[in-house]
Amino acid sequence: MVFGFSFRQRKPNSAQTAKERLQILLAHERSSGGASPDFLPLLQRDILEVVRRHMEIDSDAVDVKLERSDDLSSLEINIELPYAKTAKAQGAN
Repeated sequence: MVFGFSFRQRKPNSAQTAKERLQILLAHERSSGGASPDFLPLLQRDILEVVRRHMEIDSDAVDVKLERSDDLSSLEINIELPYAKTAKAQGAN
């Protein structure tokens, strides 16, 4: 049965699920007439919780930037991952 594998439903990975939820949340916020972005701190907390479920990160290794203009808000979260620290330390030796 060569065709058996192609008919199985694939389980969506957590990154894809998170992306879809974020898109829905942002679409909802945009459609609400530009209500205040009170959801951004909550979104930041939720994203960090998801990352912490998969790896241990230092709070000092998290950089959050929020930029707003008349028609656009952007949330940028940079997280220095533990393996990146290890690779830097090994590269220095």
